[in-house]
Amino acid sequence: MDAFEELTSCGTTGRVAARLTGMSRATMARRAAPAQAATAAATPRRAAERVEPVNKLDDAEREEVLAVLNSDRFVDAAPAQVYATLLAEGCYLCSISTMYRILGANQQVKERRRLASHRSTAIPELVATGPRQVYTWDITKLAGPQRGVYYDAYVMIDIYSRYIVGVHVQTRESGPLAVEMMREVFGVHGIPHVVHADRGTSMTSKSVTELLADLGVTRSHSRPHVSNDNPFSESWFKTMKYAPVFPARFGSIQHAREFMATFTDRYNHDHHHSGIGLHTPADVHYGHAPTVAAERSRTLATARRARPERFGRTDPAPKILDMPDAAWINKPEQEHPEPTKPAAA
Repeated sequence: MDAFEELTSCGTTGRVAARLTGMSRATMARRAAPAQAATAAATPRRAAERVEPVNKLDDAEREEVLAVLNSDRFVDAAPAQVYATLLAEGCYLCSISTMYRILGANQQVKERRRLASHRSTAIPELVATGPRQVYTWDITKLAGPQRGVYYDAYVMIDIYSRYIVGVHVQTRESGPLAVEMMREVFGVHGIPHVVHADRGTSMTSKSVTELLADLGVTRSHSRPHVSNDNPFSESWFKTMKYAPVFPARFGSIQHAREFMATFTDRYNHDHHHSGIGLHTPADVHYGHAPTVAAERSRTLATARRARPERFGRTDPAPKILDMPDAAWINKPEQEHPEPTKPAAA
């Protein structure tokens, strides 16, 4: 051991020293480890002095933010929704991440929904770079007044703007009823390039197939038993059914239709969607997003002039406010140079 250490201390490599002494380098390293650990333990570490950040909210400001988040107005809203709503009203309290930190410190942050995972296989790929290009639709069950009674809610969504372009509540699921919804949607919002759906009986029915073929609309379908191939519809159903206002049962089909109409209207015009820069679906669908973005920038600029130490040196607008260039269903790993119109399924 001493000979090995002498050779290595003189500049001899560990490989050569091991060959000359007949010792294994692994053995020498293992024997040297306890001594190195003891030396490190004997050396006292200097405690790092923690510097209080200049942009930290004081106790009074944190209490104010928590009070706003727990107010009757925002008690059921996510921090991103609160942030966007206040920003539109010309009020800036703090960043979204700060809201989450304050809620976390008070044990008020948790995932309330059940999350699912699915195997990865070959998937369909669709892209929209603007409204009215790709619509996706699906049907969900709404519990009726008694056990065994259900209503079918037909919902169609524009994947770029997240705007709910059509909602019909019926007592059954059928192709002709789906065609009725599509005719109404296309008459109001225009005919899209692609309509995507899963492989349910209504989605693959002859009546729906003939309508889309007559209008020159490309049909796209999910893989069998893979709900992730229709993420916009599934995500919206989850948003609706986990909302605090969603009833356990509907007293009648009229009750279900009234609820869906009210919820859809509020979602389209009041919900600030994180996938579209915290804009409302209506703002994006009807082209008002640039005007809203300009107003947000002025509000942030005013807040920055008032408290510059709470912002970085660059643009104060957080990335969550950026509007994406495109919306994908199953975006490929290597993005295409230019988005192309999807082929028929």
